[in-house]
Amino acid sequence: MAPLGGRRRFRDQVADALRAALIAGELKPGEVYSAPGLAARFGVSATPVREAMLDLVREGLVETLPNKGFRVTEVSERQLDEYTQIRELIEIPVVVGLARTADRKRLEALRPQAELIVRAAITGDLIGYLEADRRLHLALLAMAGNEHLVAVVEDLRKRSRLFGLQELADAGKLESSAREHLELLDALIAGDEEAVRACMTHHLSHVRTLWAKSQPLAEQPTANEPVSTGSRSR
Repeated sequence: MAPLGGRRRFRDQVADALRAALIAGELKPGEVYSAPGLAARFGVSATPVREAMLDLVREGLVETLPNKGFRVTEVSERQLDEYTQIRELIEIPVVVGLARTADRKRLEALRPQAELIVRAAITGDLIGYLEADRRLHLALLAMAGNEHLVAVVEDLRKRSRLFGLQELADAGKLESSAREHLELLDALIAGDEEAVRACMTHHLSHVRTLWAKSQPLAEQPTANEPVSTGSRSR
């Protein structure tokens, strides 16, 4: 990890870097990390690291171990299924509704963000991919005018950590996943509710397929299979 600096508060910057390290697999589930040890890696004092880790505790990404430090929490397949189900219940109907209500100019303004996701996929920039993906999805949901809904989905995304992204990149399949965002925007701008529903259903199922990291890519079920809580059905 590169030393941190700049004008942003160290706490926020460290928290972002920690989340990125979790996604990239630099911080392993079940491993215990001390604030001084992480501070040395970031090139900052231990105080902002402790504060940032407490932010991650509230997000469920790590847990405190008295007199030891912080342990990265492990996420079960059942939890990942549950996160997917909640996202489907929220995001699919909300985004489908945007095909009727959203201003076409606002939707078109999101195209550069969707293209950024594709560029990040092509270059293998996983952190850039995730950030661009986060911004696009939350920007779409924000058009519905419900701030609490956006906050719930953002929390679910943090907790799930988008497992399997590295495997998808290694298999050369990240770009095709990224282009799903452009297809979704095209359907929204066209006002095609059924196409939007199909895109969102496929995309979220696809995401869950990535999370099934315990299965080799070749053995993972297709993205069209239904959700099943407590299973590894996608």
